[in-house]
Amino acid sequence: MTADSKRVRGTVINVHALGATVRLEDGRLMAVPIADVNANRAAYTRALDARATTLPFDILGRSLTLAKTRVDEPIVPGTPAPKLLDPAFEAHMNDYLKSTEEWAPPDRPQPFERHLFRKKQRAKIFRGDASSSGERLP
Repeated sequence: MTADSKRVRGTVINVHALGATVRLEDGRLMAVPIADVNANRAAYTRALDARATTLPFDILGRSLTLAKTRVDEPIVPGTPAPKLLDPAFEAHMNDYLKSTEEWAPPDRPQPFERHLFRKKQRAKIFRGDASSSGERLP
């Protein structure tokens, strides 16, 4: 690790023709250049297959490189995990869900079920399955 780089951990979420995309533990997305991906292809492929695996990276400017580190070297996250509980947002979401309950009352079929039923009825008309060929549906 050089003096101007910072050690972080992240999860490989995509490997593509230009390199790889990594989500760092603090939530940021960073790019890994193709040269580093080609040099460590096996490590990136294993990490992509096992999404729960985090790898150590060195931040160099605006890109990452896989850190050359010992397995037992501890890496402490630089920032705490983001706060995922927001009471104001939860209250706003509950109000929204209550306001939309009338869209799909529990005593009637769900909207997608009503749509599929009407679609099946229209299909019967075109196939000729309906009892009368002039039958119209709302």
